[in-house]
Amino acid sequence: MFGALLLTLALMACTAPPSDPGSPPTTLFPLPESPVEFSVLSYNVAGLPQEVSKENPKKHLPLISPLLNSYDVVLTQEDFDWWQPAAGFLDFTNYHTRLRAQATHPYRTDRHPGPAAVRINPAARPLLVGDGIGVMSRFPLTAEAHGAWTGCYGDAFTGAGDCLAMKGFRVVNMTLGDGREVDVYSLHGEAGSGARDQALQVKDFEELSLFIRSRGDDRAIILGGDTNLHIDEGYPESNTGEVDRVIWEQFLTSTGLTDVCAELACGTPGSIDKFAYRSNRSVQLSATGIEFPAERFTASTGEALSDHTPVVATFRWNIPAG
Repeated sequence: MFGALLLTLALMACTAPPSDPGSPPTTLFPLPESPVEFSVLSYNVAGLPQEVSKENPKKHLPLISPLLNSYDVVLTQEDFDWWQPAAGFLDFTNYHTRLRAQATHPYRTDRHPGPAAVRINPAARPLLVGDGIGVMSRFPLTAEAHGAWTGCYGDAFTGAGDCLAMKGFRVVNMTLGDGREVDVYSLHGEAGSGARDQALQVKDFEELSLFIRSRGDDRAIILGGDTNLHIDEGYPESNTGEVDRVIWEQFLTSTGLTDVCAELACGTPGSIDKFAYRSNRSVQLSATGIEFPAERFTASTGEALSDHTPVVATFRWNIPAG
């Protein structure tokens, strides 16, 4: 059944420096024993080419890079590390390296393996760039996998341009200590609020739910990213707020995940950048904090470094009693 959805995975190991461009040599230390608290940042860094971006990625991505070191795990979106050859003459091809250049996290996801690895036919859509998803961590990462949504809508002239990228998710296996493992997901959902976008958002989160359930019910999970789901009551575009709320609630119910913002009653429940998690029999996770550090990610001129506000969730892990 899962194969029928054509949600294809490219399995590979996550490598430590110096294989990653811009990555400094790093001394690795033994992992601390539980209980341990750690922070996870999710940030859409607005890394589209300067030529088409409403932001200023050429200037802002190098400023973001050292700020990432304040967090133990970093999930990025619009951090593109694959592109069509036609983009090779643009400075855009240096953005990914600049974003990671001053980060000191020793474990990082590799470059996207390309459309063939996720069964995307470039001739069937106006594909320009990869999934734009990355993970960096101070905890060991292994078993990287990529999932691409099976559908998309929009090019440079229609919709939200989702078919220009290989949107979907990446998942890695993160070892917290004592061999205790957590699956960490970073995702980027279909944008837009038209009827076709909404139908695809329903399908995308069904695909992600099916993938998560196909790996078994007893896997601890931390999931974060740009969901593009506006769950605000009274969201101004048609009935998107209600539709998106149902999509997100059904996804949480089907996977057994808990929304961190809802659990901790954060002040911005309608943010499209979200975190969710669950424990298992070997790892007890608890969410201890969530914040949106907008001021920290601001240039000296007062400009926000991205069109998204970063979100940081703090988790505590322990070995379950008994």
